[in-house]
Amino acid sequence: MDGNVVSVERVIPAPPEAIFDLVADAARHPEIDGSGTVKEAKDAPERLTAGSTFGMSMRMGMKYSMVNTVIEFEDNRRIAWQARPGGIVGKFVGGRIWRYELEPVEGGTRVRESWDVSKDHQRAFLKLGGLADKTEANMEKTLARVEELTASKS
Repeated sequence: MDGNVVSVERVIPAPPEAIFDLVADAARHPEIDGSGTVKEAKDAPERLTAGSTFGMSMRMGMKYSMVNTVIEFEDNRRIAWQARPGGIVGKFVGGRIWRYELEPVEGGTRVRESWDVSKDHQRAFLKLGGLADKTEANMEKTLARVEELTASKS
């Protein structure tokens, strides 16, 4: 990983609105998660908007929870949330950003998913080893799942 952001792109044969509705529904994140770590949304609004917060039950070896805050929002075009552990720990740990950008193109929508560690307290650690490559592969799986769930809605 050279910089602080890993991104993947895929043209999905569906309108941006269908894709955005899926991504902006935190309760559906376990369905689209290519890593298999996202288990259940907690205290999530029906549809995410700017400033929304939502919890997520996770499991990677052991169970843990994250609290996410939507920090970027442009309806049907862009959404990003910053993930941290809850409580006092979140002031010192975490901070990575998950971002989805949607652009209408011929044949559907270009979807870019990004994992941005520029604001993460463990940035140096996250950039070591093969974590960035694994995250990139998992994001590819996520976009394939997004396509499976939305391509018939064009």
